[in-house]
Amino acid sequence: MPIVPRPPAETAAPLLLIVGPTASGKSALGLEVAERLDGEIVSADAFAVYRGMDIGTDTPSREARARIPHHMLDIADPGERVTAGDFAHAAAAAIADIRRRGRVPIVVGGTNFWIRALLVGLFPVPPADPTLRARLRNEWVENQDAVVARLRAVDPESADRIAPRDRHRVLRALEVFELTGRPLSAHLAAHRPRLRYRPLLQAPERDRSDLYARIDLRVDSMFDAGFVGEVERLLEQAVPPDAHALKAIGYREVVSFLRGHQGLDQAIDSTKRSSRAYARRQLMWLRTMREARVDWVPPAERSGAEVIIRAWARHIEGTATT
Repeated sequence: MPIVPRPPAETAAPLLLIVGPTASGKSALGLEVAERLDGEIVSADAFAVYRGMDIGTDTPSREARARIPHHMLDIADPGERVTAGDFAHAAAAAIADIRRRGRVPIVVGGTNFWIRALLVGLFPVPPADPTLRARLRNEWVENQDAVVARLRAVDPESADRIAPRDRHRVLRALEVFELTGRPLSAHLAAHRPRLRYRPLLQAPERDRSDLYARIDLRVDSMFDAGFVGEVERLLEQAVPPDAHALKAIGYREVVSFLRGHQGLDQAIDSTKRSSRAYARRQLMWLRTMREARVDWVPPAERSGAEVIIRAWARHIEGTATT
């Protein structure tokens, strides 16, 4: 069963979040809203945290960052790995600092798992066991289907929830089971966290054809802007080809192209298809989100910022009277 968080404590502060699928126009909305609310933006993008990955992650431009302070961008080397827990801790600190300075923090991003970690935290699980993890990885290489079947036998709920090709999550679910003797789904069911904020989630709404056209245009613009060169520079800086950062959509396709596994046109087409599939998953997540209701608003070019500002005024007024 999905986890339904408990309501926030009475003292929890309101928090504005602008979320949505890739290429939906979150950044434009966030920038306009931040300017009008005297706010600062806290990015919730799992790959914009890495330095040197500006083109492929569509990191806000220098001009945008000069207009409005942005946090959680370019904070790690791409050879490292920033986890959801790392993000939640650092983002919470940034939000508190913005508030102390009398400004409005606005979380903007599409990495939904990170947003969940910020809002409710992560449930406690045993630390990774390097020996066990290495054994499970070897088993995955030898027979991926057998590993997925084993997860289904010991934890059918997690097997239904996790994509069969998602090696990291499949192996982590098995690791938790072997370390604790209880399925991951049982740990999740026993953990009902409390919301840390009083969130207001706003998402730009676009019809599917418009969203897909914007995704395709963004991908073409990335490659025209020198995306291949960006990936080449990362590899020249000794970032391993299998680094977590280079598993991001687009980066993995360009790495494949540079290693001669596919042509450039194929890499571009694959990036578009993967981006559209990712957008569908983001939309599904947001439409079934249990932490808080997501309100769908017009994009920036159709006065979406005005809608968000009015909603925020009502939200903080309601918070003040509870």
